[in-house]
Amino acid sequence: MNHDSKSLRCGKRVLGLSRPQVMGILNVTPDSFSDGGHHFRWQDALDHADAMVQQGAAIIDIGGESTRPGAATVSSQQELDRVLPVLEAITARFDTVCSVDTSNPVLMCEAVRLGAGMLNDIRAFQRPDAEAAALDAAQRHGVALCIMHMQGEPANMQTAPHYQNVVQEVRAFLISRASRFEQLGVPATQLVLDPGFGFGKDLAHNYALLRELVQLTQQRFAVLAGLSRKSMIGAVVNRPIDQRLSGSLAAAVLAAERGVSILRVHDVAATVDALKVLDYVLRPAQ
Repeated sequence: MNHDSKSLRCGKRVLGLSRPQVMGILNVTPDSFSDGGHHFRWQDALDHADAMVQQGAAIIDIGGESTRPGAATVSSQQELDRVLPVLEAITARFDTVCSVDTSNPVLMCEAVRLGAGMLNDIRAFQRPDAEAAALDAAQRHGVALCIMHMQGEPANMQTAPHYQNVVQEVRAFLISRASRFEQLGVPATQLVLDPGFGFGKDLAHNYALLRELVQLTQQRFAVLAGLSRKSMIGAVVNRPIDQRLSGSLAAAVLAAERGVSILRVHDVAATVDALKVLDYVLRPAQ
């Protein structure tokens, strides 16, 4: 993907992608792998969103159901009750793109009504009702759709992931899903591909994908990478979740250098700084 000519339509806003943008993670769950429970209360969530916007997050990604390996599912109503009040408060207070991390078609429709500019589905909108909801949001409201690859389901995805060629298979799946949305009338400028680091992939799979990200970023779609604090970082640096910042920043810079447009992270300020250095290095000499 050529950063210079790329932008992403997110509902009423257009996000410029001439340089990589940072998506801040806001988990309103009691059990997410990294920050579960920290932002479960409404005011805590709002304060954290405010901090991330001040630190330079272009997108806030709100999730109401943990998708860590082995995570339990929550009811549709429970997910709505967690996400919608926080989304409504953020869209009222901050001039930033809000993304909702969900596979729930009811939440998709309600989130768009409240001003969400992006829908982010780990299941790539493959459930028929989710695909219909996503298509409606994209066509009628110009919402961006983030399509992620996952082998299996969160409950079992890390049991024994297997691929003949992980890079080719993930790429083929993502291009196929994006092409389907294009055929249904959604332009490429509203579609984002996410290889799904850690979702049904072992350590070798994850690093093969990171190494070969240009296989995705050279397509006509924006690409998102979520590497922050994940076990693929922990396994290499041998640190617990709360001590993986340095490793996460290294991975973010490598991904951005390979053409990734959006970095989905917990540590917004540090990632923004790291990307500024990369941007300065890659800028044509003055």
